[in-house]
Amino acid sequence: MDLRKRLPHGYIDAHHHVWAPDSRGDEIGYGWLRDIGAPKPFGDPTPIQRDYLMEEFLAEADVRPRASVHVQTDGALAHPVAETRFVQAEADRMEHTVKIVALVDLSADDLTRTLLAHAESRDFCGVRQIVARLDQRPDLSFAPRDYLSESKWANGLKVLEDRGLTFDLQMYPEQAEAALKAFSATPALTVIIDHALCPYDMTSPAGVDRWREAVQLMAGRANTFVKLSGFGMYDGDWTGSDWAASCIRFLLEQFGAERVMWGSNYPVEKLATDYETCAAIIAGQLNDVDREAVFLNTASTAYGIKLR
Repeated sequence: MDLRKRLPHGYIDAHHHVWAPDSRGDEIGYGWLRDIGAPKPFGDPTPIQRDYLMEEFLAEADVRPRASVHVQTDGALAHPVAETRFVQAEADRMEHTVKIVALVDLSADDLTRTLLAHAESRDFCGVRQIVARLDQRPDLSFAPRDYLSESKWANGLKVLEDRGLTFDLQMYPEQAEAALKAFSATPALTVIIDHALCPYDMTSPAGVDRWREAVQLMAGRANTFVKLSGFGMYDGDWTGSDWAASCIRFLLEQFGAERVMWGSNYPVEKLATDYETCAAIIAGQLNDVDREAVFLNTASTAYGIKLR
């Protein structure tokens, strides 16, 4: 696909990472990126357990994104504020427009102080603390405990709401009801659901039904968006599959294109497909109006991105 023809006004990549476990591992305190070969819920990460800087990210496609959203890389990161500063410096070095979604423990006693430290970086805009957890599938679980059930953690969401910050929500379909309960006291908080609401089981009718029900529940919440991203985490051959196409259609039906955005999830998605194919498969399923929303306008609205 020629990105220039398909996306004439350019695009925003609403979900990606840059990292430096080789050159800045101790400073930032990466965990899984330095645990070479240890399996992750998305497979063997060995090929991407290396420095991946902004320069390489921006060279993945012939047409670089007009802006992007950097999302924190590791739920057990030792020094998350150092990661935010690193990402800001990388974006500034490449003269690239970015928004930064950082790691913060919403249940921590020093939550406000940590948010202020992140805010010293100009483009900090929100938080992700991965809540994805399945008691019956520890191999797929990212979160060490059930954050959604903790009142102190939910109180942290109120702090984000009061400060006008966003929250990136990575969870499994089984957690949708608990998520809505946790977010019930923060209706003005902008929530962006990562990775298409994690459709990890689309080979069984029960798995499909469970995912669809979760999508419908979350779509009913105001100020909630969803990302078409992360499909390769669940199927390395997703670009040729019917299940991914059906997911995309259903998300558009339930949320509307004005609440759907595209993210590459690079370099994690690099384990499954090249960057332009990742964009092309999704762009090819959209009409011109929806494509403009999904690849540009929705992310700009949700994250407050001012394009150059």
